[in-house]
Amino acid sequence: MNIETLLTQDFAVSTVDIEKAIAYQKRANGRLEKILVNMGALSEEVLPRLYSKLLQLPLVDINALQDWQAPVWEEKVDLSKLVEHGWYPLQQTKGVWTIAVQDPLNFDIMQLLEFYQIQFELQVLDDETTTVLVGHYQDAELQTADNELSTDEEERLKELATEAPTVNLLNSLIGRALKAGASDMHLEPYQEKYRIRFRIDGVLQDIEMLPAKMRLPIASRLKILSGMDIAEKRKPQDGKIEMKIASEEFDIRVSALPLNDGESIVMRFLRKEAIKYDMDVLGLSGDIRELIEEDLKTTAGVILLTGPTGSGKTTSLYTFLNSINNSDVKIITLEDPVEYQLEGVNQVQVQSEIGFDFSAGLRSIVRQDPDVIMLGEIRDSETAQIAMQSALTGHLVFSTVHTNDAASAYTRLIDLGAEEFLLNAAITSVIAQRLARKLCKHCSLPHPDADKIIEKYQLRPLADQCGVEINLHIPNGCEHCNESGYSGRIAIVEYLRCDDEIKMLPKDKHFPIVARETAKKRGYRNLLEDGLYKAMIGITSVDEVLRVAG
Repeated sequence: MNIETLLTQDFAVSTVDIEKAIAYQKRANGRLEKILVNMGALSEEVLPRLYSKLLQLPLVDINALQDWQAPVWEEKVDLSKLVEHGWYPLQQTKGVWTIAVQDPLNFDIMQLLEFYQIQFELQVLDDETTTVLVGHYQDAELQTADNELSTDEEERLKELATEAPTVNLLNSLIGRALKAGASDMHLEPYQEKYRIRFRIDGVLQDIEMLPAKMRLPIASRLKILSGMDIAEKRKPQDGKIEMKIASEEFDIRVSALPLNDGESIVMRFLRKEAIKYDMDVLGLSGDIRELIEEDLKTTAGVILLTGPTGSGKTTSLYTFLNSINNSDVKIITLEDPVEYQLEGVNQVQVQSEIGFDFSAGLRSIVRQDPDVIMLGEIRDSETAQIAMQSALTGHLVFSTVHTNDAASAYTRLIDLGAEEFLLNAAITSVIAQRLARKLCKHCSLPHPDADKIIEKYQLRPLADQCGVEINLHIPNGCEHCNESGYSGRIAIVEYLRCDDEIKMLPKDKHFPIVARETAKKRGYRNLLEDGLYKAMIGITSVDEVLRVAG
């Protein structure tokens, strides 16, 4: 079977895309499958399976690598040259080398081995087996490096950081993270190992336990790529990597934190084109969406979002801005950092090290004649005061504060030093938010104990209030959701309209309780109730709602 037929039949590539790739190939040369990957018509993650089927080669068995050790290579070909191109000798049997390869169509390496009369057979590596195998090779390399690290550590680290095993391993880990839809990758010392974890849909998952000796070259590689000081291990550092994978652009924010036994490194993946700032994507229920859209039509006031870090506040703010973004409106944002670029919006990066913080930036912004202002966060008294005063002078202001619910935003701002009369005059609404994982639509199952759950959490009155039938489901797990039972996330929201009744309430320590009772009388749901509503209609599970909002 030729590659065009295989691509069409087994990998769902359209004949139109194949014809375009062939036409490009005739003009500029290159391999058909690589061109299709660059076009976005073929996922890079399926290439190992493609090569395996096309060339009738076995995939490397990951179980066979668990106790495997790198063999002694005494051939005339320099081993580093093979490893640099993703060719890893596994073992020699009766004079024939078994070599694991990422790209079995690298004819230059093949001809080199044949020139030196080295007999070999090939097996194909996928991302997961590459990580394990490269780890073994890197560990073997470091066994010989200990003495050198002690005498000239920095230079040796630079060498290891640029050597093929380190580069291939890090590239493989990044590829796996993006394939799994991870928002963050954590690399940290753990029980004399180097633990790799991905945060997928807000939950950390263990992915790999690498040899502890690999942390130095990997950390050094990341520091070099992100512009950090490779020799600095005593204080925290931050950096940024820009990369393009399969025609998609990524920003990776890198943070290094010194620990007692090494450094913890966290990489946050920011997909420049992946996020759609659309109200439909947020998953707001109809009644809450209607209230928010009314607020967005106002020309002045403060709309606050509250919630912990990672609760989707910035994404919601961007979505609100996007819904009112047009040529008649000037929007300026002040952020730390600017994570995503919004077309038509003036976005300003806070530079605290030169004194350009939120309060200084906000003072400058109001002189730019904006219609809408977005502050990444209200952190201090001055910022809070200017934000409220900006709303009173005819600006629509969006911002965030860190509180557990909507009503507590008032007490938090008063704690920061904002005056009560300003809050009453300026705030239009407060929206508290959490993100809950959505049940995988391919494998979720009806809840086996639905009646008990309905009784325990008194769901029938809530269902009657919302006008829905109760349809509880539980996660199961399948290949579409990496066996987690969940895929994607949805916003759980508590909305508080700051009307005259709320403004008249004293903003003392009892205010959050009284405000919640007032909101309940109006039929507004709190965070838990909105989550249970979404569980009742089968979007998420009760357990997930209790995890994030219970």
